[in-house]
Amino acid sequence: MSSERSAIILAAGLGTRMKSSKPKVLHEVLGRTLVGHVLRSVKAIGAARQIVVVGAAADQVREHLAEVAPEAETVYQDKQLGTGHAVSIAMDAHPDLKGTVVVAFGDAPLLRSSSIAELVEVHEKKGNAVTVLTAFVDDPTGLGRIVRDNEGNVLRNVEHRDADAEELAIREINSGTFACDADVLREQLARLSTANDQGEYYLTDILELAREAGHTVGAVVVDDPTETLGCNDRSQLAELRRILQGRINTELMKSGVTMDDPATTWIDATVKVAPDVTLRPGVQLKGATAVDSGAEIGPDTTLTDTIVGAGAVVVRSHADQAHIGQDAHVGPYAHLRPASKLAESAKVGAFVETKNAEIGRGAKANHLAYLGDATVGADANIGCGVITANYDGVHKHRTEIGEGAFIGCDSVLVAPVSVGDGAYVAAGSTIVKDVEPGDLAVARARQAALTDWVAKKRPGTVSDQAARRAKGEAGVAEA
Repeated sequence: MSSERSAIILAAGLGTRMKSSKPKVLHEVLGRTLVGHVLRSVKAIGAARQIVVVGAAADQVREHLAEVAPEAETVYQDKQLGTGHAVSIAMDAHPDLKGTVVVAFGDAPLLRSSSIAELVEVHEKKGNAVTVLTAFVDDPTGLGRIVRDNEGNVLRNVEHRDADAEELAIREINSGTFACDADVLREQLARLSTANDQGEYYLTDILELAREAGHTVGAVVVDDPTETLGCNDRSQLAELRRILQGRINTELMKSGVTMDDPATTWIDATVKVAPDVTLRPGVQLKGATAVDSGAEIGPDTTLTDTIVGAGAVVVRSHADQAHIGQDAHVGPYAHLRPASKLAESAKVGAFVETKNAEIGRGAKANHLAYLGDATVGADANIGCGVITANYDGVHKHRTEIGEGAFIGCDSVLVAPVSVGDGAYVAAGSTIVKDVEPGDLAVARARQAALTDWVAKKRPGTVSDQAARRAKGEAGVAEA
């Protein structure tokens, strides 16, 4: 038997019950599409070829594969004539395939790499022609049953709608994942018929056909039946998401991550979380997010494609494509937009928004500020209400704030502009020219007072009475 290995992923269906213009296999479950999860799992067998059978919305699937699995090849299934027909198209398009061919559904994201590896190992060690992955389930309704003889040998698969009463009582089900000898697979695919209730070419019929032809047929039973679950509608998609959530969270907690409330903690399969990280309730970690040891995230925080350094704290905030340095503090209610970078011990506080901004070591913007297209030097202080006015209606411009600078409350820095190291900007200033190091910039009108304006312009009002009392004028009633 050849040592070559290949994989065929069936992803041609639209999935009409999903009620979506997007093909079923492109719906996401915690960081990857359904087909993306399956492709990642089959990598465990070291497949030299990954062939994806596409059909409905083929261009969308091909475009996605080019992004997540550029090594994958596609073949087109014009008419949906069953799983056997789909595999036949793939085999006909690749007549050079030899050795072991794994066939899996593209909508089964819970299938573990270890289970596929075990399937192939057993298949090859025992010299089987076909080996099917199976599971025992409490409710096999709608699923194909594995029929065995009295000695436990696999005889055939029977679909639910084709099964008799005795077969319907069987709890061992076919997962839809097979390991096959390429030559035997070709032979038996040619013998498939549509003599069944659906009038389709069932791939599962190769179990019985191969056995009748004198080949050895076997099965590997997975311990966790949820691995075999597919997806036909949005309800099942949510169920898959919940199961994968529990699996990911359990693995992370075993590795040393603390979760106050795993039920409200959602972590993509693509995320990395180090030991001794604490995740509070309502945390979502998405995409390429990575959190280093000792960090504390949450509650109620969403991080997407964000790097969090050791010991950092992020509270009730959102970050997208940001970098939060070691021992930095973010939130509550902060918004870090793409290309925001906080250095060690920097602080971005309540209702502060950053975008394409570098916040230096120990610098702080504690509340109610916007820092866009800006560089903030180490230990600088950004007061409440400060805005970097970075957009002129056509182009973005950058603001440079030096080390140890102090930007007073309610100031506007109109870019392009720089504030030198150690410089001060007086509260309420609008800065349109560079400020030299160590200078104080004041850009506001002088304060003026119009004496007794209230008494003249607002006589008899609450304000007028309060002012008169403050001045000790006689005859003014107490409020």
